[in-house]
Amino acid sequence: MKRKAPDSREEACVLCRRADSDPDKYGEKRRQDGLCAHENCLYLASGLPVRGTNELGANKFLPADIRRAVKRATRKRCYVCGERGATISCRQKGCKRSFHFPCGCEDGCVSQFFGQRRSFCREHRPEQTVQVQQDGETSCVICLEPVEEQLSHHTLVCPACRHAWFHRGCIQQQALSAGFFCLQCPQCNDRETFLWEMSAMGIRVPLRQPTWEAEGAFAELNERHSRCDASRCLSARGREEAAEEGPWELLLCCSCAARGTHRRCSALRPTTATWECDDCAGLGTASSAQSGPATSSSSSSQAASSPSSQAPASSSRAGRTGPERRPGRSRLRRRSQHPYSRP
Repeated sequence: MKRKAPDSREEACVLCRRADSDPDKYGEKRRQDGLCAHENCLYLASGLPVRGTNELGANKFLPADIRRAVKRATRKRCYVCGERGATISCRQKGCKRSFHFPCGCEDGCVSQFFGQRRSFCREHRPEQTVQVQQDGETSCVICLEPVEEQLSHHTLVCPACRHAWFHRGCIQQQALSAGFFCLQCPQCNDRETFLWEMSAMGIRVPLRQPTWEAEGAFAELNERHSRCDASRCLSARGREEAAEEGPWELLLCCSCAARGTHRRCSALRPTTATWECDDCAGLGTASSAQSGPATSSSSSSQAASSPSSQAPASSSRAGRTGPERRPGRSRLRRRSQHPYSRP
């Protein structure tokens, strides 16, 4: 099961002797100078030094060091499968157990992928010491499936809020997806305490950006709108023309930045610095608030045609004649009401 199958095209790892190719479990396969090894097997191999980093920022291992680690492992037997070639040793003082990395994962061993990259066998693996108690049946906050009634190797809890329970496999998948910079508790969003606790419990957190940013899932959010959305675009080159200045300068809506217009298409003055689309300013109000002479002339024509723009009521009363006005009597009445007012 461990060695390379005769008809298999996959090359076996020189450290664990397995041809499995599962990046989430074993890490990527590295091939150099005729040697093939899993990334996790290289990181956790006892006595295998890191000789700097390559041009991609990954840890660099020399082929000569890998061969010496393989030679030393021939004298050690894996306590899980019983075969020789165990490259990982338990770091507990006084423990002489050694194991292959895949065998250790199957038996419940814990490996820490930070600092000194220590590994522990099943008997000496670290356990969570958080004092928690479940309230009835508790489910994993990631997969929503029931978890064990108490903390164990396969059931973990957030040390910050102490309410978020999850399976080891579920939080491991989330750590691989979120990376070092975005991993946090799924419920309370704590990062520092949660990240340290999960790393100490053997959760591998890669030092990179989250996968959803690397795959460009939100790349379109960084794109700037570059199209004139006026009802009638006057540009001869089309709506995509965008000059740095002048009548064909493209202004974006100062509120949503999702719509744009050329200065000439919306009759904007050269001194106008901002513009707001109809959707944000209200239908029919954006152009009149920022427009130039074209809209001012239309507003004046509307004012001339509307009844409210005619002569005020006081001027119409001044033109009246006859006994209805009686200016003298109204003045005498006002003086009688205010005798000390100035005539």
